[in-house]
Amino acid sequence: MVSWNGKAYRCPVEVTIGIVGGKWKCLILWHLHQGKMRFKELERIVPGVSQKMLTQQLKEMEKDGLLTKKVFPEVPPRVEYELTGRGHSLFPILEQMHRWALDHLDLEEP
Repeated sequence: MVSWNGKAYRCPVEVTIGIVGGKWKCLILWHLHQGKMRFKELERIVPGVSQKMLTQQLKEMEKDGLLTKKVFPEVPPRVEYELTGRGHSLFPILEQMHRWALDHLDLEEP
């Protein structure tokens, strides 16, 4: 057993899946690897995500230390999201998933 953020897990793989699992988190990570993005940019670039779900996923990722949220004191408020070192460290795994899909599922490079 391992413990992270007050929860017990059977192995480190389970912790990692808990952090990046779900329909949207990997896509958010993939796109934020390119650099800072505002909420509306993420909403446009992640197809099919609702505003509520994107907000929830971003909050969870911030809590898990994968990204930072910067709120600018403007009207209307401007919010930018950026990957942390921990978030960037997941990118090689995402690249491997990307490569695996292209190599094994007869997909074409988008």
